[in-house]
Amino acid sequence: MNMTGHTRRPASIRDVASAAGVSYQTVSRVINDHPRVKPSTRERVLAAIDELGFRRNATALALASGRTRAVTVLTGNTTHYGYASILQGVEEAARAASYAVGIGVLESADETTVAAEVQRAADAGDGLIVIAYDPAGVRALNAVPTGRPGAPALPVVGVVETPATPPGGDRPWVWTDDREAAYEATRHLLSLGHETVHYVAIPSSTRRTSARTSGWRRALREAGAPEPRPLQGSWGPAGGHTAGRRLAKDPSVTAILCGNDDLALGVLRALHENGRAVPDEVSVAGFDDAPHAAYLTPSLTTVRLDFTGLGRAAFALLHRVLEQSAPIAPHPVSAPQLVVRESSGPPPATT
Repeated sequence: MNMTGHTRRPASIRDVASAAGVSYQTVSRVINDHPRVKPSTRERVLAAIDELGFRRNATALALASGRTRAVTVLTGNTTHYGYASILQGVEEAARAASYAVGIGVLESADETTVAAEVQRAADAGDGLIVIAYDPAGVRALNAVPTGRPGAPALPVVGVVETPATPPGGDRPWVWTDDREAAYEATRHLLSLGHETVHYVAIPSSTRRTSARTSGWRRALREAGAPEPRPLQGSWGPAGGHTAGRRLAKDPSVTAILCGNDDLALGVLRALHENGRAVPDEVSVAGFDDAPHAAYLTPSLTTVRLDFTGLGRAAFALLHRVLEQSAPIAPHPVSAPQLVVRESSGPPPATT
C-alpha cells in the first residue's frame, strides 16, 4: 500500500514505444512474438518494458499468447439502427478471428474531446475502426495519427458515407452505395405516376450534399421532375414528425422519400394526424429497412442496406492491414435492395 496517498500511473504500451524509440505497432508485435521484428529492436523493446515496469494485464497476456487481440470502434452513436448494425457486424467478424472489440463513444465533435478519445483508442488495441457518419466521426478519422503517406501509424479503417469521387488506394474505407439506393427509391415513386418526390433528409457527415440527397436529385433531374427543396429531418422520428406536419399541409405533396426509416415513422404519424391517407393520398418510402419497417401500418416501402455486412467488411479490411496479408483497397459493400411494401402506390386520381 502507498502510505503517501499517491499512485503512479501504470506504464502503457505507448510509454514503452516512446522509451524504445519505436512505433506502437512494433511494441504490439514484440508482445505478440511476431517474427517480423529485428532482434536488436526486440531487445530495445523488452529492455524498455523492464525499465518501465510495464505489466501485462489479462488482455495483454492474451495478446502475448496469440489467443486474442483487440480492436476499438470509435462512433458518435450506438443506438441508431445503422450504427448499431455496423457494431454488430464488427463484433461478429472480430470474434470469429479471436479479436476482442472495444467501443469508444464520441460525445461531441469538439477537437480536444475527439483527440483525447482517439488517443485512448490508440492505447487500447491493435487497430481502429471509425464510423464516420457524423461530424465527430469524420473529425476522429482525420485525427488518427499517420506516418509516411499511405502507411498509417495506427492501423485504421473508416466506415464512411458514399464518397463523391472514388478515393485513392491509400484510403482504407468501406461504405454502402447510398447514392444508388436513393436513386432507385426515387425512381420507384416516380414510376408510380407521382409528379415529383419530396425529401426529408438526415444530416450529412460533411458540409457537402449527402449521397442520399444526390441520388434523389439525380432521379428527379433524369425524369424532368420538379425539384422541391429538401427538408432537414435530423435522425429520429421527432424530426420526421416535424417535417411531416409541414408536408401534410401541402395538398400537392403526393410522395415523400425519407432519409431513414425512423424519419419515415414520424412522417407517417404526421400524415395520419392531418388526415392524409397513406398510400391513397401520399406515398412514403424510407431508407435502411430497419426491423420495425415491415410491421408499421401500413408496412413501409424502403431500401435495404446491409449494415451488418458493412461492419464485417470493415473488420476484414482492418484484419488484412494488421496481418499485412493483402493490399488495402477502398470499396463499397453490397448493392442496395428496394423493398416495396404497402406505403407506396399511385397518386390520387385527379377529376
